[in-house]
Amino acid sequence: MNALINRVKSFFVEEDGATATEYAVMLALIIVIALGAISALGTKVSATFADVESQMP
Repeated sequence: MNALINRVKSFFVEEDGATATEYAVMLALIIVIALGAISALGTKVSATFADVESQMP
C-alpha cells in the first residue's frame, strides 16, 4: 500500500508531464496562429491576383 501512495505522490511532484503538456499547448497555439495568418494572407494574395488578371488585356 505504501508503494502505491509513494507512486501517486511522485506522480504529482514530477514536472515532466506538466512540461510536456505545456509544450503541447504552445505548439497547438502556434499552429492555430500560423493557420490564421496563412488563411488571411492567402485571401489577400488571391484578391491581388484577381485584380491583376482583370487589368490584363
